[in-house]
Amino acid sequence: MAYPKRVRLAEVGPRDGFQSERKIIPTDLKVKIITALAEAGSDEIQVTSFVNPARVPQMADAEELIRRLPRREGLLYTALALNTRGVERACQAGLTGVEVSISASDTHSRKNAGMSHLQAREQAREMVRLARECRMQVTGSIQCAFGCVYEGDVSAENVTETARMFLDAGVHRLSLADTTGMATPLSVEARVRSLATETEALPLGLHLHDTRGLGLVNLMAGLAAGGTCFDTAFGGMGGCPFVRGASGNIATEDTVYLLETLNIECGIDRQQVAACSEQMAAFLGRPLPGKLYRLNR
Repeated sequence: MAYPKRVRLAEVGPRDGFQSERKIIPTDLKVKIITALAEAGSDEIQVTSFVNPARVPQMADAEELIRRLPRREGLLYTALALNTRGVERACQAGLTGVEVSISASDTHSRKNAGMSHLQAREQAREMVRLARECRMQVTGSIQCAFGCVYEGDVSAENVTETARMFLDAGVHRLSLADTTGMATPLSVEARVRSLATETEALPLGLHLHDTRGLGLVNLMAGLAAGGTCFDTAFGGMGGCPFVRGASGNIATEDTVYLLETLNIECGIDRQQVAACSEQMAAFLGRPLPGKLYRLNR
């Protein structure tokens, strides 16, 4: 089976992982963890989201956090934006990357974003335009790309049409998100191969959850089908706070170990990442879902 020689891992723990925690994580600790992840070799880190702090209080310090983060050449800090105001805030904060994310499921879109899938697509197009005007790198992310707890199977046509909208709008990368943890190796392979013909030279990424224990298996299916970028979270933190039971991103250090066994480079030191997971587990007072960080002691 042919795999790429190198892939890009986008660290999403400081956003996707932290947003799910009820215990407020101090900004000082966030800065310390993000700095350590960058020193471990992560060259893309999603550090926060520009959302309503009443819904996600963990993200209330977005602007302050960004202001305090160390910069270096080649390191891309990104944030999640769910509306045009979020993109504007990201631009004003000086970020160079933003993720614009909408759901392929109409029901999930209405429950999560308060608008229909078609309305969300129109808003996303405007968000991408604003982000490009600000010269930010834009990832177009499709939530529920492999299924929805409310609707079951999600139409492949919906996913493809949403992807085409993002491509037409001018995103720099397309990402398929297993928001509800329903992806399987077969569905991942089918979706990625189908969209590979649409994206051509544009990087195609995957945001996978380990809800049903298939996270790394799905990653291997994505690798074989042409995926080149994968969202991971140190310690396996995170999930979707608005979908019950959809917890657990694939752990960064576990993913790095898998890639090492396949002779695939990613440039990240898994032991340094594992140290971040140990520190966060100690702060939260409970173990994280990841596996390898427990062997780092």
